[in-house]
Amino acid sequence: MSAALFRSYLSSPALVLPLVALVGGCAHVKPEQLETELSGLRAELRGEISQGDQALAGRVTDLQGRVDGLAARTDALERELTRLGEELDATVERFEETLRFNMPLYFGFDEAELTEAHREMLDRFAGVVREYYSDCTITVEGFTDPVGGVEYNRALGLRRAEAVRAWLAGEGGLTGDRLRAVSYGEASPRLIAPGEHGPGSKGWENRRVALVVDHGGA
Repeated sequence: MSAALFRSYLSSPALVLPLVALVGGCAHVKPEQLETELSGLRAELRGEISQGDQALAGRVTDLQGRVDGLAARTDALERELTRLGEELDATVERFEETLRFNMPLYFGFDEAELTEAHREMLDRFAGVVREYYSDCTITVEGFTDPVGGVEYNRALGLRRAEAVRAWLAGEGGLTGDRLRAVSYGEASPRLIAPGEHGPGSKGWENRRVALVVDHGGA
């Protein structure tokens, strides 16, 4: 029964009926006795309503505090990633529950090995995450240029993503079970330079890895 309905019930004549049933065997119940019993019952019901309201208010306050804390951490992470992106020529895209950090993690044609430059950038990224959002979930997305077979490119993209994921879980000091690797291969909607591909340097924009920080999955 809702609090509003309880309060309506307290002032209703219907409340008299259960009490009358209890004292029906007594032929000489005085009005003041009946009013005393009614007052006691009303007070008891008010107490139950008050306790229920306080418990609900406590749960709402706790939940709001957790939501506010999560939003503050996400905002801090976004600010720091944006600042880092300005240094590394990276971009940050914010969605409802994720931040996509597009770092300049590019690979050579048909290659999936990390370079020293990759490691330096990942070290900076991991440091920001450890400080501001160590329990977030990070998905490493791997991509390729459009040359070659679909299955081969999906596997190549995954090798690139796995190389980054493994580094973050090891040298990067991030929690391994909160790191995932996926491959989009040569998926045309995600190509930076559609139709551009190697061998050689042509199509280098497509041979990359992106990092997605999922605060909803924390």
